[in-house]
Amino acid sequence: MLMRTDPFREFDRLAQQMFGSATATRPAALQMDAYRQGDEFVVMFDLPGVDPETIDIDVERNVLTVRAERRSMTPEGAETIAAERPTGTYSRQLFLGDSLDTERVDASYDAGVLTLRIPVAEEAKPRKIQITGGGSGPKQISG
Repeated sequence: MLMRTDPFREFDRLAQQMFGSATATRPAALQMDAYRQGDEFVVMFDLPGVDPETIDIDVERNVLTVRAERRSMTPEGAETIAAERPTGTYSRQLFLGDSLDTERVDASYDAGVLTLRIPVAEEAKPRKIQITGGGSGPKQISG
């Protein structure tokens, strides 16, 4: 299961709202949704306008890190009239529980949404244990 997320994400969001993203020293946090469906966890990050080539996903010791960069689309030498869409580097870390199989993370990017599917590890799934003996034959117990 997902254990926790970056504890400073909310602070970063508030600082960016008050002072603008130009004053933030940390990369901007990615907005996400996460849920469990059957034997996998699904995490979706909003990354509109991000080139998939700039997305980097790493897992190290149960810490999943997603980084992405949105570059300005304004051509060199053009006069900027409005610049409200944030650009720069975005980052998010998730601390994954031991019950997830970090070797088999699947990632896809469609319509500005990065979707990660993280399966539950085989050893963490419920299993049946067979009991022998007792005269009436084998019985199964949920384990």
